[in-house]
Amino acid sequence: MSFRDTTNRTDVHQQMDSEKRVCKVCGEIVHGRSDKQYCSDYCRATHFHTVNADVTSYMRRVNYTIRKNRSILSLLNPKGRSRVHKKKLMEYGMNFDFYTNVYKTKAGKTYFFCYDQGYIPLEDDFYALVVKEDYVC
Repeated sequence: MSFRDTTNRTDVHQQMDSEKRVCKVCGEIVHGRSDKQYCSDYCRATHFHTVNADVTSYMRRVNYTIRKNRSILSLLNPKGRSRVHKKKLMEYGMNFDFYTNVYKTKAGKTYFFCYDQGYIPLEDDFYALVVKEDYVC
């Protein structure tokens, strides 16, 4: 005997309706697949953003700081190479703790980059500002 022979389709639908599932976010009844947990895409996205809010807000702050650093470097380095005092960078709000990557030369010097804009510490609190070349990774 097959499943069709023993069970009427309306009985199956009535059985599914008796097992009401509610949305994890708003409490509305969820219709559709048996493993569906949210009543709409809006509720699904709301739940995702709520669960990941702490990570997302941290990443947003870090990205904002790196973008700001890049803007400062770009503003103070219009010709692609310049030298500026640390005090001036600090006045603009540069945060030296945030950068996207580091490049070490064969001579042992270390460049810090915020995307394509970089800097290297020099003597007497000066910094050389540079723009990343294609050969620099």
